[in-house]
Amino acid sequence: MSESLARLSVQEFADRLASKLPSPGGGAVAAVTAAHSAALGCMVLAYTLGKPKFAAHESENKKALECLQRVQMEALALADQDAVAYGNLSALWKLSPTDARRIEQEPAAVRAATAAPMSILMLACTILESLQKMPQTCNPNLISDLAIANKLADTAAIAAGWNVSVNVPQLSDAAERAATENKLAQVLALVRSASDSIARDITTVMKAK
Repeated sequence: MSESLARLSVQEFADRLASKLPSPGGGAVAAVTAAHSAALGCMVLAYTLGKPKFAAHESENKKALECLQRVQMEALALADQDAVAYGNLSALWKLSPTDARRIEQEPAAVRAATAAPMSILMLACTILESLQKMPQTCNPNLISDLAIANKLADTAAIAAGWNVSVNVPQLSDAAERAATENKLAQVLALVRSASDSIARDITTVMKAK
C-alpha cells in the first residue's frame, strides 16, 4: 500500500473497503473509528475551552484535548500499519505452506498483524480515559456528540479485539498466545467498564438539561 489511507476521501475509502482487496479491512475500520471518536472528543472540547462557565476545568480539558489530538493522529497511522501488516500476511498465505519464504516470514507477519489491532485497542482505551471526566467538565450542549465519541471508542475497541482474536491462534509460541489472550480479555473488560461508566454520566447530564 503506497498511499496513506488518511489521504483518501470518505468515498474513496468506502469504495476500497468494499472491493475485493485485502486492505483496507476491519482493522483499518477500527483505527479510523478510533480516530473519529478522538476527533469528536476534540470538537466537544473546542466548544468548551475558553468559556468562563467551565474555567475551573480549563487545565484538565486542555490536557484532554492534547491527548485526543495526539491519539487521532496515531489512530490514522495505525490504520496504515494494520493495512500493511495484513497485506503482507495475505501475500504469504497465497504461497504454499511448504514455501521457504512463507515458513521463514510467517511468524513475524502474524505477530505484526496481531500487534497492530492490539495497538488500536490500547488507543481506544486512551480515548475513553480522556472522555471519562468530560460529561462533568464540558459544554452540555455537546453531550450527544460526547455520547457518540464514547460509543465509537467502544466500537473501535471491540472491532480491534476481533482482529486480535482471529490472529492469536496463528501465533507460533504457546506462551505468547496465552499472554495475548489474557491481555485482550483484561483490556476489553476495562473498555466495557469505562464506556458504561461514561454512558451513565452522559445520561445523567442529559436528564438534567
